Amino acid sequence: MDRGEVVTENLDEYSRVKFWGVRMRTSFTLAAAALLTISAFAQNSSIQGSAKIQTGFSPRDLSGVWMERQNTITFSPQEPPLQHWAEEKYKSAKPGYGPRATADSQDPILSCLPPGVPRIMLIPFPMQVVQIPGELLMLFEYDHYIRHIHLDRREHPKDLDLTWMGDSIGWWEGNTLVVDTVGLNDKTWLDQVGHPHSDALHVIERLSRSDRDTLQDDVTIEDPKAYTKPWSGQQVFKRRPTWHLLEYVCADRTGERK
Repeated sequence: MDRGEVVTENLDEYSRVKFWGVRMRTSFTLAAAALLTISAFAQNSSIQGSAKIQTGFSPRDLSGVWMERQNTITFSPQEPPLQHWAEEKYKSAKPGYGPRATADSQDPILSCLPPGVPRIMLIPFPMQVVQIPGELLMLFEYDHYIRHIHLDRREHPKDLDLTWMGDSIGWWEGNTLVVDTVGLNDKTWLDQVGHPHSDALHVIERLSRSDRDTLQDDVTIEDPKAYTKPWSGQQVFKRRPTWHLLEYVCADRTGERK
């Protein structure tokens, strides 16, 4: 693979090609009891001020290692309502996933560019959620990306620079964590099949733990420059209490990133 060590799985013509991390994760699961220790972040640890429920976990405790339940490639099965320019850009994209997958994919992550938000939530590698006072951290095994969700402020800075991960703030509505993200550059795809976006992208997520082992992420995409109206989707994660994050680093063909 001349673009780098990251290989996106073509679910149609190349279904035998798996992510390195998924293969490693399978081996790790089989050997976990003998070789690895349980994650230092106990899944049943209490969070001050949040009510315990009878099943023995706090719905406001999202900490732990999570893996997407299904290898989904986009947030919604329905095609989102694209603006004309965005539709043309989407049709010209060359993804490595889905019905338009091609062997000469131009997926930005093949050049080791960050997936960005919300696409990072679709990458089939585990993530670890860590909650500290005033902040929730998402640690991604995929290239060691970190997402900061600030719980100690309710507004975004007025002079935001556009970045890959944007600026995320969050607050609790009952047992649901609402995450509001803006300040994203337009260099990423929204998903694995190549839906574009502009620098006006606004992502709203509602994270909820419906039971001990299930984390649901309800996503709303607002981008008036690229879409005629907001659209929504969902991602579901399964808790993996015996996993820990492995080392995975994307290295492009020039060898500059190792």
